[in-house]
Amino acid sequence: MSARSRISWPVLLVGLVVVVPLLYLFVRGLGFDPKDVASPLVGKPAPVFALEALDGSRVSLATLRGRPLILNFSATWCVPCRQEHGELVMAARQLGASASVVNVIYEDEPEAMRAWVQGSGFPTLIDPGGQTAIAYGVYGVPETFFIDASGVIREKVKGPVDLGRIRDTLEAMP
Repeated sequence: MSARSRISWPVLLVGLVVVVPLLYLFVRGLGFDPKDVASPLVGKPAPVFALEALDGSRVSLATLRGRPLILNFSATWCVPCRQEHGELVMAARQLGASASVVNVIYEDEPEAMRAWVQGSGFPTLIDPGGQTAIAYGVYGVPETFFIDASGVIREKVKGPVDLGRIRDTLEAMP
């Protein structure tokens, strides 16, 4: 008896019906980043906050309304945060009064951040207990939220932002 005559056609058919869809799902899944979770906050009003800055001033979402806001969550222990920090400093200087840049400390000590952000030109806020980060759904840093002048989140960027991305996002905002 040849090998061909020993093939069970029902078993082969069932095998194909099971294996082909699994292969399709596997190949399709290779293109997805499991960490890339869309924010349910995009298109919705930004969660309100009122936090103390490292310089002792009080900063709230309400005081920042009226112009676009770049709200960045970062930490000194985060290598990509250190890479993007210079871009945020340049953005704050170039944007001037047309937009605000604000940094929120994420799971880090204010004293560690103080030396790192000195001279940045924008406020760095202390987030006791991480309540603001929780409200914004931050699960890693850096994460940056682009909020329009009326207080609606227009985009969330996971990972470091650069000056080009900042400009493009602000230009696309209503």
